[in-house]
Amino acid sequence: MIDDTIRNEGEAVCTTCGHDSEDARGNAPLLGVGLAVLLALGAFFSGLYLGNGGVSQSNVAALLAGADTRPDDSVDLSQFWEVWHILEDKFVSSPDEQTSKQERVWGAIGGLVSSYEDPYTVFLPPEETQKFEQDIAGNFSGVGMEVGIRDQLLTVIAPLPDTPAEKAGIVAGDIIIKIDGTTTDRMNIDEAVQRIRGEKGTEVVLTIYRDGEEEFRDIAVVRDTISIPTSKTELRGDTFIITLYSFNAIAEAEMQFALREYVLSGAETLILDLRGNPGGYLQSAISIASYFLPVGTVVVRENFGPDEEEKLYRSNGKTLGRYAPKEMVVLVDEGSASASEILAGALQEHDVAVLMGAETFGKGSVQELVDLHDGSSVKITIARWLTPDGVSISDGGLTPDIVVERTPEDRIADHDPQLEAALEYLGR
Repeated sequence: MIDDTIRNEGEAVCTTCGHDSEDARGNAPLLGVGLAVLLALGAFFSGLYLGNGGVSQSNVAALLAGADTRPDDSVDLSQFWEVWHILEDKFVSSPDEQTSKQERVWGAIGGLVSSYEDPYTVFLPPEETQKFEQDIAGNFSGVGMEVGIRDQLLTVIAPLPDTPAEKAGIVAGDIIIKIDGTTTDRMNIDEAVQRIRGEKGTEVVLTIYRDGEEEFRDIAVVRDTISIPTSKTELRGDTFIITLYSFNAIAEAEMQFALREYVLSGAETLILDLRGNPGGYLQSAISIASYFLPVGTVVVRENFGPDEEEKLYRSNGKTLGRYAPKEMVVLVDEGSASASEILAGALQEHDVAVLMGAETFGKGSVQELVDLHDGSSVKITIARWLTPDGVSISDGGLTPDIVVERTPEDRIADHDPQLEAALEYLGR
């Protein structure tokens, strides 16, 4: 049976979404959340660990019981208090812009967190924490793109297909200089998200810089509820093309259906298009890699630092077997991030597929959200993803075996030299 070639015998499958039961319970880690998701699915908050039904957070009781709240006697805080009292004594604020003492404490904590110089490690006061948890829990209005920090600049990773951002002309690689006139210099990911998000039907104006242009351009985007596609299939001659837009909770099931179409098509070569795919569930990346890699093969390494043992994630062995493509190309670009980079890196390093396109984004870190007693939280980078050969995804992303660029002008004109190059390579 064809089904048996792409299903792991005995695997527990959620009957609601077709995803494996671990993801259905919410116990699998997610990838890529510092990439400020401006989409309408919580699954795209992909750099977070999930706990029982949600983001893995230390509850208040556990935190108060286990956290070390003692002062560090090796640190001299006299200068902090000196400045605090000087400001209390001398600073004159306008009557309508007075800052409470609690807000000053939050500001100080935010400064401490930002000193680690990691754009994905941030402090969230109670109101921002609540909004963040609502984003993870369900849908919200936005513009349909994902952004990240690259070279300390707020950069568009990818607009999703048929979303307000794509329709307005936003392309991967655009640098956002201002949001509604407010500079993004030193703005963290979460603040950028809050400014770009908003009520359906309202407008946000993004001032962007596009590589090769001499002037900034203002692009007005009307917010909407975002409906995100998961996959698309196409047959071109003897080559079957699977486009995967995200690694959400149904991505594995969608991939299974797509692979069934591929087998039935009789095609012998395959293109897996991960361009503009910002990531999603780790388990989806592992499961999809398992269709192409023998059981037990390392898909990705989770590195917790030099003094901690790495965790290895391995293929669970539901390969295509004799239906595996004779040749395979994985298409990537600067919009491929997180779970996309994990899957592409594994297939490249295990010589299953040729990587083609442009250098990927380079989002290879894992965040954990830790609740604090007052309703605020700290989102902390706790680990980094490495390819099977030990290459850090965060250090510049993945370099394709065959580099083929696609310019913004190509995108606007709907010209796809990368796909054309992949078809030519497989048809040679």
